[in-house]
Amino acid sequence: MIVALTGATGFVGQAVLDVAARSGIKVRALTRSHKAAREGVEWVEGNLHKKSALLELVDGADAVIHVAGLTNAPDPAEFHEANVVGTRNVMRAAQDKDVRRFVFVSSLSARKPGLSLYGKSKFEAEKWVGNSGLDYTIVRPPAVYGPRDKDMFELFRAAQYGIVPVPPKGYTSIIHVDDLAECLLALAPAGTASGALLEPDDGREGGYEHAQMAKLIGKAMGKRVFAPHLPDFVLSLGARIDRMVRGDQAKLTADRVGYMVHPDWVCSPEHAVPPDIWQPRIPGPEGFEQTARWYEREGWL
Repeated sequence: MIVALTGATGFVGQAVLDVAARSGIKVRALTRSHKAAREGVEWVEGNLHKKSALLELVDGADAVIHVAGLTNAPDPAEFHEANVVGTRNVMRAAQDKDVRRFVFVSSLSARKPGLSLYGKSKFEAEKWVGNSGLDYTIVRPPAVYGPRDKDMFELFRAAQYGIVPVPPKGYTSIIHVDDLAECLLALAPAGTASGALLEPDDGREGGYEHAQMAKLIGKAMGKRVFAPHLPDFVLSLGARIDRMVRGDQAKLTADRVGYMVHPDWVCSPEHAVPPDIWQPRIPGPEGFEQTARWYEREGWL
């Protein structure tokens, strides 16, 4: 099997490359800049808006796994350009090269597109994929964590100091990046869960209450943490401060606050991945422990 992969240099994409290597799956991977040779990987230089690169990427592939997308942006218009137009471009390249299998990585935030521009852009992209005529599967991951993650890393770093502020009371599902990567590759063969909308998670029914998750991260860091629930207005103020301090690199943005304060980001059992296709291997507590040790080994903490 040859899989055409976008977002290969990002957090989730790198995990897909690792799992593909262990599974003997060849990958043709899109990259913005030159990358060193890697066994089992054919790099294609380009981006989501370069038609020639996308046609080269998908030519002769058995499936496309479209991971690339924008999760944070200083200019809200960038969400539409990257997540909607970019998805449409990859999809059209697949159609032009008669690659029928298309696995699209959306987001659980697409469930409530009115809460954030990010979620709205993913929801709009899903509609394009659903009307494409391709043999598609849409995957809506919840919060993804694991080695190389820079977003949830902020919680691990905060845990070092014994306090991890969290959004208002609510529940969320999570998934380790390696489990997600294995799920995506399990969906790559033609005809696998065709037309389905899937929400993979770590298998914990009901998800994790925000403070509970923070305390599990604290435990992984060897700390007993205080996890206060911050009200909406405090998070909004924090987003403005983060913008002033870190500029375009701000992690907490007004758009993210929009979906952070929603009380239910738990994956639906009705949209679970059929167990004969994939099942999670890494429960949250174990995954947090592994992730904390990775951060320490790599000198992030």
